[in-house]
Amino acid sequence: MSLRTKLLLLVSLSITASVGAVAWLIQARAHESFRQAEQDRTTALVTQFRREFDHQGEEITRDVDAVATTDSLVRTVLELSSGADQASYFDVAGGYAEAQHLDFLDLLAPDGTIISSAHWPARFGYKQRWFLEQPTPVPQRPLLRHVETSDGSTLAMLCVLPIHSHAGSYYLVGGRKLDLVLQSLSTPAGVRVSIYSAPEGRPGEMLGTAPSFSKDNAAKLMPLVHKVLDQHNDTSATMDWGSGQPEQEIVHAIALPGYGDRLPAVLLVGNSLEQEISLEKHIRNISLVIALLGVFLGVIVSAIVAARVTHPVQELAEAAEHIGQGNWDVRVEARSHDEIGKLAAAFNQMTLELITQRERLVQSERVAAWRELARRLAHELKNPLFPLQITVENLLRARQSSPQQFEEVFRESTATLLAEVANLKTIIGRFSDFSKMPAPQLEAVDLNALVQSVAQLFQAQLTHGPSPILANLQLETIPPVSADPVLLRRVIENLVLNAIDAMPQGGTLTMRTTTADKSAVFELSDTGAGLTPEECERLFTPYYTTKQHGTGLGLAIAQSVISDHHGTISVSSTKDEGTTFHIELPTFCAIPTPEAEGTL
Repeated sequence: MSLRTKLLLLVSLSITASVGAVAWLIQARAHESFRQAEQDRTTALVTQFRREFDHQGEEITRDVDAVATTDSLVRTVLELSSGADQASYFDVAGGYAEAQHLDFLDLLAPDGTIISSAHWPARFGYKQRWFLEQPTPVPQRPLLRHVETSDGSTLAMLCVLPIHSHAGSYYLVGGRKLDLVLQSLSTPAGVRVSIYSAPEGRPGEMLGTAPSFSKDNAAKLMPLVHKVLDQHNDTSATMDWGSGQPEQEIVHAIALPGYGDRLPAVLLVGNSLEQEISLEKHIRNISLVIALLGVFLGVIVSAIVAARVTHPVQELAEAAEHIGQGNWDVRVEARSHDEIGKLAAAFNQMTLELITQRERLVQSERVAAWRELARRLAHELKNPLFPLQITVENLLRARQSSPQQFEEVFRESTATLLAEVANLKTIIGRFSDFSKMPAPQLEAVDLNALVQSVAQLFQAQLTHGPSPILANLQLETIPPVSADPVLLRRVIENLVLNAIDAMPQGGTLTMRTTTADKSAVFELSDTGAGLTPEECERLFTPYYTTKQHGTGLGLAIAQSVISDHHGTISVSSTKDEGTTFHIELPTFCAIPTPEAEGTL
């Protein structure tokens, strides 16, 4: 991935991340604000409900108290306490209830027997002892209670007032339906209120005026309602109603206590989240548009900036590549005075210093090479010169001391002189070969055939010596290699001679060929004394040898030949186990002749 692409990606990701973070923050703040507003609306509505509840309770209390203080009812209680027949008064409650606009009114005896009922006269004589059986005193404040009527159970707000007499306390129980409280509430847009009535032993029902929860909603609200009824604690939940209704709604369930331990009803307040969800979607859409626009503009701006920044860097990279390929004259133009310009100037200065150091190094290596060559040549020539000097001195002494034996000494000395002169010619020839290696004449060469011919040439020397060496050929089917057969044969013969010298006690000489990618591989292994890692590192250095007699040029020449063939040669060895030489040569690729090119 180029530097320009990285800059584009970095700018795009930065813009996207920034817009996303701002959008998330705005959405989180909006969500928090909506939740706070929703909580405030619910609190205000519940406060209003409780205020209306208390107001209706005060009115009911006043109306029931007005009935209890009428002269006619006081006289009726006195007559009943004096032993009058209760059946004579079974219909008196209806007139009082109608006069005070009460939905429910019961006159009860001290033992809880119904003397008169305005809403259900047929219950004359039944017992109603729910407030007398409680350990607490008669409630002084209005309360919620399910009232039995001829049509079923109805949730009502009741007030209980005792009427004292000399025979005991009679009770007046009156009230109205709870619908008036719901009707008096003013609900803001997006809010609906209902009361779930939960009579004991009967299925509950949903009470309320529009907008309120439907029967379909009630089924989903039952877990929330039962939780409040069981735990007597207020709770809330987010409801997903599905299609055709508000998408989501927060429903608060508030316990409405009655008389005793059991809750008669639950107040349900629903706050629609449609406006919040719509705003959040709007924020997301706007954020997406801003992000896309920002990324688009960021890509354009970053592309311009990246082009101005990366172009000099690209020039530096190309200049470094040219230097790596050997072109030391390349220069980079410094177009600015910033860090990039300073880097270009430093690069040009570094190139000049490298050229200067290279020239110095080449000169130093040249001087060192001539000194090493002079030292080696002097060393190699000194060995045969000493026998020449001794032989000449012997001839002079024989000539002076015993002329009659001079002929015999002359013949022996002449043979020695000729042998040492031949040795000098050999040494000079090796140095000459190393100094001017001929350029290889590349052609298609069958490497297997070449290896077999070298093995056949050394077969007699390997098997008939004092310590025979076993030749092991492992030749695979390989394509022809691009090589000079004469020079390559000389390299293989040199490696075989070195292997024979490394196994004076005999052993195994293994020659194998394989293929690797687009190259052919030749390996020669011996089981000789092996080499140390330090010796392996210096083995191809000119004039370095591990033999007692040798110029140290054989492997250096071999490496030069293989390098001219565009191949590689390496060595691996383990002390006291053996040595392996590894040669890789490119396979032969036929070059079309001009005639063949003209026919294509």
